[in-house]
Amino acid sequence: MARSDTASLDWEPLDGGGVRLTLKGTLNADSVEGLWPQVMRNLAERKPSVIEIDAKGVESLDAAGMALLFELRAAQEDGKGGFRIRGLRDDLGEMMKLFDPGRPSAPARGPGLLIRSVNGLGQAAHEFVMGFHSQVGFLGEIFVRLLGVLIRPSRLRWADTFLIAEKAGANAVGIVALMGFLIGLILAFQSAIAMRKFGAEIYVADLVAISLFRELGPLITAFILASRSGSAFAAELGTMKVNEEVDALVTMGVDPVRFLALPRMVAAVGVMPLLTLFNMLFGLIGCGLVMRSFGYPVTTYVEEIQQAASLGDLFGGLVKTVVFGALIAGIGCLRGLQTGNSPSAVGDSATRAVVSGIVAIVLADGVFAVVYYYLGI
Repeated sequence: MARSDTASLDWEPLDGGGVRLTLKGTLNADSVEGLWPQVMRNLAERKPSVIEIDAKGVESLDAAGMALLFELRAAQEDGKGGFRIRGLRDDLGEMMKLFDPGRPSAPARGPGLLIRSVNGLGQAAHEFVMGFHSQVGFLGEIFVRLLGVLIRPSRLRWADTFLIAEKAGANAVGIVALMGFLIGLILAFQSAIAMRKFGAEIYVADLVAISLFRELGPLITAFILASRSGSAFAAELGTMKVNEEVDALVTMGVDPVRFLALPRMVAAVGVMPLLTLFNMLFGLIGCGLVMRSFGYPVTTYVEEIQQAASLGDLFGGLVKTVVFGALIAGIGCLRGLQTGNSPSAVGDSATRAVVSGIVAIVLADGVFAVVYYYLGI
């Protein structure tokens, strides 16, 4: 059985707190494995001001042996101590110069917390502005295409438009009606708690009817359509973008906006007012059940609604739904066409479509509130 190469070391104190480390034999992986912990332990105990390596007895060394010497030098440099090697053969010295990694550079200091915060705020503001710019530009492009369809209706793919309207509208009647019923029921019970203190429970009908017609009906329906259909539009167009079907349309000279986005825009704008009417109707039914439980007859409830809400309230809410539907479809199609090529790109586009759509709906509703206030509607 062959004997592995061995190495030995001796420590000798020097004047001024230094030490001389005499190395002999072969410094390779086998021998250094046992020497390394011993050397580093003695170094930690002695903390010499200078380490002088006497390497005249070193016959050969490999990467492990050089690593030990480099580690000793780095430890001395960190402790502001001296380090020198004497007597090492010229060929071994040249080899160490080739493999010398040098002193590791200190990591660069990153910007301070304030700078990072300002930088992050600037990046967020820039992304918001650019995203808003792209959304407005895309909606404007669809609006121009829509004007062309009004002039020449045959440009629109009507079969696909009706199919999309069925998926986005007819198939959503159930959830829209259920949400409207529950909102009307809950709002009636919650407002009745305050009205009962003044003996004015009949005015619950007024509150619920006006809230549904002017705000809650359009908003709740828009949120449902954004979550259900806006994400679907983004996922459908995103999948087509990942499969390079959109690029194929462009190669064939077909406008993707007119071919893909415009039917979805027309379908969403068409079904949004109808879904809102269903939401309002079932909201009033839910409120009517609560009023009936309070002992008010149905005729009294209907007359109170007719006195409290006008056609202006109803049509004021329906006008919002047209804008909401355009925003939902436009943003959903835009996010779909912006889909990247990563494995999660389609899911990210659907998520961004829902979030952007809801934010746009709330902003648009705020604009409507200001405009209606100054118009006295």
